[in-house]
Amino acid sequence: MKETQPNTHHIEHPMTLKLGTLCLEWRRSKVNPIVSGGLGSRLKPKVMPMDFVNDKHGLRRIILTEPTGSSAEVLLYGGQVVSWKNERREELLFVSTKATTKSTKAIRGGIPVCFPQVGNLLDQHGFAKNRMWSLDSNPSPLPPANSQSTVDLILKSTEEDLKILPRSFELRLRVSISPGKLILIPRVRNTDHKPFSFMFALCNYLSVSDISEVRVEGLETLDYFDNLMRQERFTEQADAITFDGEIDRVYLSTPSKIAIIDHEKKRTFVLRKEGMPDAVVWNPWEKKSKALPDLGDDDYENMLCVNSASIEAPIAIKPAEEWKGRQELSTVSSSYCSGQLDPRKVLYGFR
Repeated sequence: MKETQPNTHHIEHPMTLKLGTLCLEWRRSKVNPIVSGGLGSRLKPKVMPMDFVNDKHGLRRIILTEPTGSSAEVLLYGGQVVSWKNERREELLFVSTKATTKSTKAIRGGIPVCFPQVGNLLDQHGFAKNRMWSLDSNPSPLPPANSQSTVDLILKSTEEDLKILPRSFELRLRVSISPGKLILIPRVRNTDHKPFSFMFALCNYLSVSDISEVRVEGLETLDYFDNLMRQERFTEQADAITFDGEIDRVYLSTPSKIAIIDHEKKRTFVLRKEGMPDAVVWNPWEKKSKALPDLGDDDYENMLCVNSASIEAPIAIKPAEEWKGRQELSTVSSSYCSGQLDPRKVLYGFR
């Protein structure tokens, strides 16, 4: 039996926990929370200072680290994870060789946040990836981050956003790392007086050794929309998805666990997700790679997008409601049997 993700959305009513006023103090590229007034001043939570670096274009990157040596980098612009390295300092996310932060567009690569719509072209993937986010000092009902391995970000609707989505909102994202894992928890809260609906996706650009040596397991027998065939609906017939040309599909009602197996590196990405029932599989292949200005001609060989998404059925939230999703990326060493990974270990758990 597959571990199937129900086609439902996690909606929460917000809780407010006031422990005084939480401020942010900037000192030498560190951010130190300061709690003042009320109960918060007596509790004095100990929070680690956050590390920042400025890239060559002046954009700030938040550096997350954990004791075993893995790391992640998150841009305030777009709330975008642009690097995830394991304890051996191997980069696990793909970033285009032509990536640039000079323009007002998101970097091609990493994990862009797509909201409030998701299309089959990058420019149609909503405005959240092209906005400057802020540090979130009050991630309630999640507990405050208290280590250098977690950061909370927030994007609040502006007048410009209201021209596109005429409802006020708060979009939050928690990014955290632990040994072998990268976890993203997105949340959308309706701060308007009317309900609204939205699409959402976390676009995972995964770094692979050779796309022709990669297979995706967990999506067999499922229906999908093929964006290369005018979004016609088909049923997956193959035992696993392999790659010998361009692919752009939205798989529907997918399992909560998907495996991306890199035979050459003998490494498997395991994607676990909640609240995002669909999965997008995309690789532009040679012709489209040459046509995209922010993608190198041969970049398609070393990348694969497998995205957590909610596309077929938009998420609806009432005033004061909050939707919550969760995505966990992890890596494991591939275990081979007749040259292939044992799919039972991929989909039903590693021991």
